[in-house]
Amino acid sequence: MTAPAFASSHDLVVVGAGPAGLAAATLAAQAGLGTLLLDENASPGGQIYRAVTTTPLPDRALLGPEFAQGGALVEAFARSGAAYVAGATVWHLDRDLTLGVSAAGRAALIKARRVILATGALERPFPIPGWTLPGVMTIGAAQTLLKASGMIPQGRVALAGSGPLLWLYAAQLKRAGGRLAAILDTTPRENWRAAWRHMPDFLRSPYAFKGLKLTREARAGTRVIANVTALEAFGEGRLAGLRYAAGGKRGELSLDALLLHQGVVPNVNLAMAAGVAHRWDEAQACFVPTLDAGGQSSVQGVSIAGDGAGIGGAEAAAERGRLAAVAVVKALKPEASTPDAAAIAAALAKAMRGRAFLDALFRPAPAFRVPARDEVIVCRCEEVSAGDIRASVAIGATGPNQLKAYRRAGMGPCQGRMCGLTVTELMAQARGKMAQEIGYYRLRSPVKPVTLDEIASIQPDPAAIAAVVRE
Repeated sequence: MTAPAFASSHDLVVVGAGPAGLAAATLAAQAGLGTLLLDENASPGGQIYRAVTTTPLPDRALLGPEFAQGGALVEAFARSGAAYVAGATVWHLDRDLTLGVSAAGRAALIKARRVILATGALERPFPIPGWTLPGVMTIGAAQTLLKASGMIPQGRVALAGSGPLLWLYAAQLKRAGGRLAAILDTTPRENWRAAWRHMPDFLRSPYAFKGLKLTREARAGTRVIANVTALEAFGEGRLAGLRYAAGGKRGELSLDALLLHQGVVPNVNLAMAAGVAHRWDEAQACFVPTLDAGGQSSVQGVSIAGDGAGIGGAEAAAERGRLAAVAVVKALKPEASTPDAAAIAAALAKAMRGRAFLDALFRPAPAFRVPARDEVIVCRCEEVSAGDIRASVAIGATGPNQLKAYRRAGMGPCQGRMCGLTVTELMAQARGKMAQEIGYYRLRSPVKPVTLDEIASIQPDPAAIAAVVRE
C-alpha cells in the first residue's frame, strides 16, 4: 500500500477484486480514468479465484480449468495502470461518494467521482442444531483454506447441503487427496418440478456438461444420501457426529468435520448502508439491489456489479463489471473508446443462460432457512436463538430493526451477515408476512469493525468526519 493511492481522490473507486471488480477496474483504467481498486484480501481474485497468483498448491489443475481464468483477469488488471490497495477494509460509503477505508492500521477518507461495488457473495446462513460446534464450518471456508493454504480436513468428513459449490468442493477435495465419509444432499425433490421448465436453456448453457461431469466425479466412490430433510450436529465441546433424516428414515454418522452449504447470496451490507434500494428476489430467496442495465443503483454515482447484483457466477460477474465500467466511462469521459456495451450485454446473457434452472433446482428448503427448533442459534455474534426471536415477535417486535432493541440480533462484528436472511424469514413466518414486508436490518457505518486508533489516524477534515459519524 502506498500513501498516495490510499488517500487520494479518484475518478473511480472499485470495491472488491473478484472477477467483477478486476474486469471493471481494468476497463476503466484502460479508458483513461483514474481508477483505484480496493480489496480486503492479500491478493486479487475474490472468492472464486482466491489466491490465484499465490496458491501453494503444486497442481492448480485440481481446482478445475475455470480457476485459470482468474489468472488472465489479474494479468490484464496488472497491465491496466489502475492503482490497487490490498488488505483494505471499506467500512463506509456516503451518498457524496466519500469512502472510509482502513489498511495497515490506519484509515483515510477517499473521494470518488464514481463508485462500483463489486463485493461479491456470501454463503447463505445454514442454521441447524449444532452448527456452532467446533468442527462445523462452511464449505466456502474450507475451499478458502484449500486455495490459500493447501489445507484439507482430516478424519471422518461429511458435506451437507445443496448447490453447485458443494459438488465442486467435493471433487476438489478428492483430487487433493481428501476422503469423504458421505455427502448429504438436501436438495428438495420437488425442486426438480420447478426447474424442469428451465431445462432447455440449461442444456444450451455452459453449465450443463460441466455440472454433469463434476457431479459424476464427486459421486464416484462416495456415499451420497439424497432427499435429506433434517440435520443435527452433536457433540460435547466439539463435533462428534451428525443425525439426519432422509427418505423417511433416520441415520447417524460419526464425524470429525462437517462442512455445510446451501448456496450463496449477494453481500449487501455496504450497499445497504449507503442507502441503495433493495428488493426481495423470490427466485433466489434473498435481497438484491435495484439496478438499471448498466448497474447504476438508486444512489447517484454508485453502481453494483458481480454477484453483489444478484447471483450469476464468475463469468457473468466479469461481464457485469465491464458493463458497469462502460457506463462510468461514458458518464465521466464520453470521448474515450470503450468496448461495445451491446456485445458485453450479449456475453452476459450467454453467461446467465441456465441460471434460472440452477436457481430453481438449488433453492434451499424452508426447513434449512428457518429453524423449527427454538434452541437453534440464529445470531452467532450475540447468541440469539430462534426461540428468542419468536418470543420477541410475540411481544411486539415487528421487524429486524425492532429486534435489535429486544435481543441485539445483528449488532455483533458480522453486522448481520450470518443471520440477516434467517431473521427476515423467521420473522416473516412468525408474523404471517412476506419477506419484502419484513425487510432487512437498517445498516449504518461502520459496516466492518474499525478501531478508534484507525479513526484517529484520519487526517482532520471536519466536514468529512461529520458525514461519517452523522446519525
